[in-house]
Amino acid sequence: MLILGIMCLGIFIGSRFFPAAQKEKNEALQLFCTLILIFSMGIGLGQWEGFLEELMKLGLQSFLFCLIPTVLSILFVQFLARRFMVCKGRETATRGSRDQAEAVSETEPKGAPGGTDFMVFFALGALLAGIILGALFPRARFFALLAARSDVILYILMASVGISVGLRRGVFQQIRRYRLRIFIIPAGIVAASIAGGLLGSLLMGFPVHEGISVAGGLGWYSLAGVAIGNLAGARLGSIAFLSNLMRELLAFFLIPLLSRRFSSCACIAPAAATSEDTTLPMLIRYTDEETVILSVFNGIICSAVVPVLIACCYAHLR
Repeated sequence: MLILGIMCLGIFIGSRFFPAAQKEKNEALQLFCTLILIFSMGIGLGQWEGFLEELMKLGLQSFLFCLIPTVLSILFVQFLARRFMVCKGRETATRGSRDQAEAVSETEPKGAPGGTDFMVFFALGALLAGIILGALFPRARFFALLAARSDVILYILMASVGISVGLRRGVFQQIRRYRLRIFIIPAGIVAASIAGGLLGSLLMGFPVHEGISVAGGLGWYSLAGVAIGNLAGARLGSIAFLSNLMRELLAFFLIPLLSRRFSSCACIAPAAATSEDTTLPMLIRYTDEETVILSVFNGIICSAVVPVLIACCYAHLR
């Protein structure tokens, strides 16, 4: 809720006080904060004792429990968005009148299709640098301080994202037209993730309730790892942690690719519960402000569903 409050404050500042001429500097701040957060995540992985061993032992299973729910979420949300919503995307720009296409292109974000953007490479480089430095200097005071204060970077980032949304006039009026359809994206992500967990269980010989519980983490790796570890033991808890961590990391790299071929709503799908915070900067860079609002709402709903989903699926599907 604190993150949401900070973002709302940013929206208020952006809509009332922030000069539009400083928009590019605000976007540069978002890029910097995003890379610092990814680097900090890499530091944490590098400092985790036994990370490589766990990755080697459980990596394939974790990756499949990440990949299958993520792919199904993208496809299902894309179908629902095209059927029930008006999300911008490549197909939106090519459909309709020439004036509509020009209007879409004018509001297209900097990292959108059509230009050369190296954000994916920067993100991958920041992650790898963090892992390497974290492994080489596990007790470095600077890295420990960075990991401990990463929430401050996140708060700055959310305020900056709120300013970007606030600079876009009329975005909330556009959101209102969706009404109850605003629940379509989180519902699609949850349903597809459950189906992905079921399919993953059948492919790898896991009990159905375990596979669905792992997929029910929706990218919230810290909660999923602890909750499932308490329910089913360390091994499944490690798989839940790694698979949902992989989903969050995968979202960073899928969002730019999806923005080229899919609707902007489909870009929210791989992020799932993380679409309200850590992956939000990628969404605002590669989609539009309207999608950012939808992604924040989606992240709130998915995050609220995760603990209930894990507990119910594990207890009642045995």
